Amino acid sequence: MKSGSVRGGKFGIISVLIIGMLFSCAKDEEGTVNTVSSNGEVFERDTLSVSEINSRIDVIRQAKGEFNWSDATNQMIWSAIVHSENVVTIGYQGDLSGATNKGTSEDQEIKTRLKKMVLTSEMKGIASKKAEEDKLFLGENDTIKFIDVFIHNRETFVNLLKENNIRYIEPSNYAYEIEQKNIMKSASSIYESGCGAAAETLTAGDYTVVAPNAKVPWNFYIHNIPQAWEYSTGAGVTIAVVDTGIADQQSLMGSDFNNGLSQGRTVEKYSTYVDSFWPWATTVTSPNDACGHGTTMNAVAAAPRNNKGFPVGVAYNANLISYKASSGVYIGFYQASRGVEKAFMKLADNNKVKIISMSMGTEGIIPQTKIRDAIKYAYSKNKLIFSAAGTSVQVINNFYGVIFPATMDEVVAVTGIQEGAEFKRCDNCHSGKEVDFTVVMQRTGTKKTVPVLGSVNNTEEYVGGSSVATATMAGVAALVWSKNPTWTRQQVLDKLQRSASLYPSKDAQFGYGNVDVLKAVQ
Repeated sequence: MKSGSVRGGKFGIISVLIIGMLFSCAKDEEGTVNTVSSNGEVFERDTLSVSEINSRIDVIRQAKGEFNWSDATNQMIWSAIVHSENVVTIGYQGDLSGATNKGTSEDQEIKTRLKKMVLTSEMKGIASKKAEEDKLFLGENDTIKFIDVFIHNRETFVNLLKENNIRYIEPSNYAYEIEQKNIMKSASSIYESGCGAAAETLTAGDYTVVAPNAKVPWNFYIHNIPQAWEYSTGAGVTIAVVDTGIADQQSLMGSDFNNGLSQGRTVEKYSTYVDSFWPWATTVTSPNDACGHGTTMNAVAAAPRNNKGFPVGVAYNANLISYKASSGVYIGFYQASRGVEKAFMKLADNNKVKIISMSMGTEGIIPQTKIRDAIKYAYSKNKLIFSAAGTSVQVINNFYGVIFPATMDEVVAVTGIQEGAEFKRCDNCHSGKEVDFTVVMQRTGTKKTVPVLGSVNNTEEYVGGSSVATATMAGVAALVWSKNPTWTRQQVLDKLQRSASLYPSKDAQFGYGNVDVLKAVQ
């Protein structure tokens, strides 16, 4: 784990240079009213273009290692709101120390006052107020204390900046346009990256067949996972995977999940994702995985060991809970971020869950505080949380390091490396100081990755990147916890660290290195 990157305080949205400022007004040369801070910084009325916003994000990110809206000026934040369908998240109260009590009466009073203020400001000049009011408020969470709203009037934003009980105001639907750097042709390809059911024929040298007729991926032996199965198979531990769901077409992750040597366990499938571009849509989609990524991640962690002839998961006797939180791998737009937040909140309150694995991220550019707070809430409930350090095309790999939420102190960050004596990240994997563990998942010669159960019945495929590395580590943690059921989260994490190849040192790019799973369960 690593140092946290969130700052507290009343005004989480304001640059560290202007936190705590008081606001007044002044006129520019043309007589237009600007908001001015006590230190003289002007909240310009001019709206920045998307390219201007992104350029300023780059400057901040390069200076601090990670961009947060708390580092942005008010002009940047307002401009981003304008360019993202005016969807805004308002986090209220100064701290979340009382998060477990679902909100005090004081919290409710603050929320009610903020909603009334937004309503009054936004409804000015609108005749059919009831119709518009119904569309104004999108959602809220009384535990981690935020409300999602539409804000069209600059005056509303200015008034919110003056409030004493606001932690942050953030654009909820702003997507950093990576294509401006000639990295990708379209933003949509970023969010769809990692999807696609690609059935493949496995090369014989990439797996070993074990009883009763299951395929063990080549990289399992490098980490001594099959040897560790003599001591633990994950029984009694529940792994939760937050991703794109599990495909209905894959019976081995459904009706045949409890099969063969995988006995006495359960799989549960849920969804928190609203599959709509429209922020006001509320109908949650089915848990079915139309992307394919979630199915393979669930399979890496806990696919059954039986006589069907397909790749086995790391913890083949663990229970599994799958949450569909997005339709793609990257958390960018409003419905996906809300889906992730809701999934973590539900898993936090599920006493059966010990481990949460999420192989999705934001591409690291724009962390969202409501996701951060939901993860912190899950962490407060003693969940061991694994997240992918990042997987993308090589040029983005060089452009950006570890992605959010793997940058969080509460999260165990995992990345993939190539086989061999030297530590060399896989072709599309990110690395950095936040990484805690590595998993070997790419062959040096053939560049083949890891054999995995496919998202369609009777199929298998190769999957790589930090995604599969993360799901693998979640399974490994389940093996350790199953062997030591009375252990705390910290004891499990300590054992993983002590069993890693670089311990007690921590490398600046690869953390503690590869875990020897046999050592971890002995």
